[in-house]
Amino acid sequence: MSAATTEVIAVRVPERSWRSEVRAVRAVWWRDLIRFTDDRVRIGTVLIQPLLFLFVLAPGLQTLSAASTDGVDLSTFMFPGVLCMAMWFSAMINAASLVMDRELGFLREMMVAPVRRSSIVLGKCLGGTTVATTQGVILLALAGLVHVPYDPVLLLGIFGLQLLIAFMVTALGLMVATTVRQAQSFNGVMQVLVFPTVFLSGAMYPVSKLPSWLGVVNRLNPLTYAVDPMRRLVFDRLDISEVARHRLAPGVTWWGWQVPSLVEAAIVLAIGLTMLALAISRFARTE
Repeated sequence: MSAATTEVIAVRVPERSWRSEVRAVRAVWWRDLIRFTDDRVRIGTVLIQPLLFLFVLAPGLQTLSAASTDGVDLSTFMFPGVLCMAMWFSAMINAASLVMDRELGFLREMMVAPVRRSSIVLGKCLGGTTVATTQGVILLALAGLVHVPYDPVLLLGIFGLQLLIAFMVTALGLMVATTVRQAQSFNGVMQVLVFPTVFLSGAMYPVSKLPSWLGVVNRLNPLTYAVDPMRRLVFDRLDISEVARHRLAPGVTWWGWQVPSLVEAAIVLAIGLTMLALAISRFARTE
């Protein structure tokens, strides 16, 4: 009997380079965009809640708050907060796809690719940021319906803040997703994070004259520093009284010092970068 011969086929693994890492980031980013554009149900369901807040809840509460808003429509006041809320939900849902990929086994296929794991996280972060910003821009197109002017400077400023918010929330969601193993667990964690964060950010009410304990929690909330500069940006373009401006958009203060909008934007960016670094670190240790 002759011994069976086994043919050995050489397999060449391409060397890592900055070009291969960029391609990996782009591939993960593009995959998230394809999933978003193909899922029309998701686009509609994420937008339903903000529309209910703007065109159902706000007009319903207007009769109770008309005396305290000095002629400012409540839907106009809530518009910046609703924009932030919509992007918060969208970015968190996109981060949940990382947990789904782990359960379905697709994440393991990406992890054996000859690219750094940080490139996968960066691609997911860019994808979530793009998707959340896109949904924010869709809502921004409705600004005229809530008496917010289509001022080019205003729209550009809001768009810049939307990018920062989407990046921060996506990075936060990915940091959580690298820890949670099951999709059901992530949904529970998302509910715990989303609703308290949104309602404690001042998205639905002014932050002036809050109870002391609520004021402290509001200042510790990262979303506060996204809602406040966007609301002040909107109110700067409205023809309203100084009383209404001071009452409805007083700004965030630290021990009597009003935090400038640029500092608030820097805080949002710093939180996003910190969460992204933690997500990369945790994902690098994933088996």
